[in-house]
Amino acid sequence: MRVGILDYGVGNLGSVSRSLEELEVEAILIDKSEDVHLADALILPGVGGFTECMRILDSGGWTEAIRHEVLAQSKPILGICLGMQLLADFGEEGASLQEPTKGLGLVSGRIVSLKSLGCELRIPHVGWNSIKVLGAPLLFDTIPDHTDFYFVHSYAFELDLKESLIATFDYGIEITAAVNFNHVWGTQFHPEKSSRAGFRLLKNFIYSCQC
Repeated sequence: MRVGILDYGVGNLGSVSRSLEELEVEAILIDKSEDVHLADALILPGVGGFTECMRILDSGGWTEAIRHEVLAQSKPILGICLGMQLLADFGEEGASLQEPTKGLGLVSGRIVSLKSLGCELRIPHVGWNSIKVLGAPLLFDTIPDHTDFYFVHSYAFELDLKESLIATFDYGIEITAAVNFNHVWGTQFHPEKSSRAGFRLLKNFIYSCQC
């Protein structure tokens, strides 16, 4: 199976690629939107702001290509950090509240600031936090509840469907840690920076793609 890491100009591609190599998976860096179809599963990293990254995706033909592969071809995708947020319908970062930026629309919801959610702790949130797994989704198979993962973010996913929320964490308030809708997955934390637990999560994602 070939796992395509989407190289659209942002993201921590090296760490993700090395993790997949350790899993003995054929990882390919995809730097052209027309090549998205070459992979059997996709990983969408992201660093920076929501609006800025969506402009890059839109202008480079990535948005249309990703949506086609995920929706029409039922290709699994994992969004990491900002990559998870880009899966949403809309994002407020870098946009006005009246006219939020349109996202990929693969998981129903909106990206909002931690401050607007009522978080009074230091922002951006940087560091390790334990997560609470809701139910027993495949992505967290054999990963104990309250396991620590590494986070770096100032915005969070406000979901429309509670069924899409598969993990949360506490940072003064309860915040979305991971989402799932059909074959679309996303983590607010960085699995590639989260030691053994993160490695196991990536392994679980690969396994889910093969089911």
